[in-house]
Amino acid sequence: RQAMKLLVVSQYFWPENFRINDLVADMVVRGHEVTVLTGLPNYPSGQFFSGYGWIHPRIEPYQGARVVRVPIVPRGGAGAIRLALNYLSFALFGVLGVWLRLRGKFDAIFVFEVSPITVGIPAIVASRRFNAPILFWVLDLWPESLTAAGGVRSPRLLRAVARLVKWIYQNCSRVLVQSRAFVPEITRHGVPESRVLYFPSWGESLFQPLQQADSSMLPPLPEGFKVLFAGNIGEAQDLPAVLRAAECLQGRPDIHWLIVGDGRMATWAKEEVQRRGLSQVHFLGRHPLEAMPHFYAAADALLLPLKREPIFALTIPGKLQSYLACARPLLAMLDGEGARIVQESGAGFTCAAGDAEGLASHVLTLAAMSDVERSVMGQNGRRYYETNFDRTRLFDQLETWLETAIRERKYSK
Repeated sequence: RQAMKLLVVSQYFWPENFRINDLVADMVVRGHEVTVLTGLPNYPSGQFFSGYGWIHPRIEPYQGARVVRVPIVPRGGAGAIRLALNYLSFALFGVLGVWLRLRGKFDAIFVFEVSPITVGIPAIVASRRFNAPILFWVLDLWPESLTAAGGVRSPRLLRAVARLVKWIYQNCSRVLVQSRAFVPEITRHGVPESRVLYFPSWGESLFQPLQQADSSMLPPLPEGFKVLFAGNIGEAQDLPAVLRAAECLQGRPDIHWLIVGDGRMATWAKEEVQRRGLSQVHFLGRHPLEAMPHFYAAADALLLPLKREPIFALTIPGKLQSYLACARPLLAMLDGEGARIVQESGAGFTCAAGDAEGLASHVLTLAAMSDVERSVMGQNGRRYYETNFDRTRLFDQLETWLETAIRERKYSK
């Protein structure tokens, strides 16, 4: 393959934990020259990471790539105004960054779109400046995500966002989707189906089955049957239903719920656990990505909750691939595509989104099974992962799509 000069546009990037880090590193290993246009790291805590701030937006290396950072308003706490400023500031400073901080030429632009959709604005400006095609990877559907996770109900605002979404999609050479169920939602915005491509997430290479967790990587864990949730503690993860399930099992002191991570709902969840006296629920805080496979190996089951919303039924939650890759049994409380994959893989049990009693019942069933039976479930998940979400195959496909888009742009001049 011929080496490409790639511009990656992502509001989030290392040292924040997102799959785009993995993709960038792999593209460099494959011989491509990669520049990343991104913001200052502040996710999920809402505060700038140590060593970063408004002063001195910087250029720094990451795994052989060049990272260009622009200023951004940090997310802060749970306030909607602060979050909106976070989204809009990256769009504004990203556009300025395209003109003031990027040099040379780029063959193609790859956009990593977890919320917000506004990440597409600087990408389109870059596309016009460098005459480069955009491959836009949709992991969150907008404007649906605004309603489901952000609580936005204003018809006028949602119509305005829908127009923005249509403009962004129609300025892209290809729109990549993390779930096949997204395809009709993208074509509804006027994108031909031939330009919409299925590109699911993968588990980062460090997610592998471990025979035993390295206890030096972990805090002290309780004895007993451990159900573990790892990731962002936000509105979408439906912590109220998870806590109701824990409440149902208060009579089983041997069953523990471990919550690893942070997010906008973390303070509320901790206060609720105290108020309800849920002594089996343990908040373990944020830990580096490298520790996650060890947390998974130390758990008896991995928990995958997602709120009941039509958009979430279309979504494959990003952590599903990581869970499957680590060969641990799953407990999923969600609808739609994610539930279908768990059922199809034979990797665990599923119940409907919000069904706390159903989740509690599945926890009891799994806890009563033997280690061998649970191991079989985990192996089922690993096999399914290797067949459907292998990163080498996915990145090979992405390279082909990038080359095709570059050729099309060249011949259409």
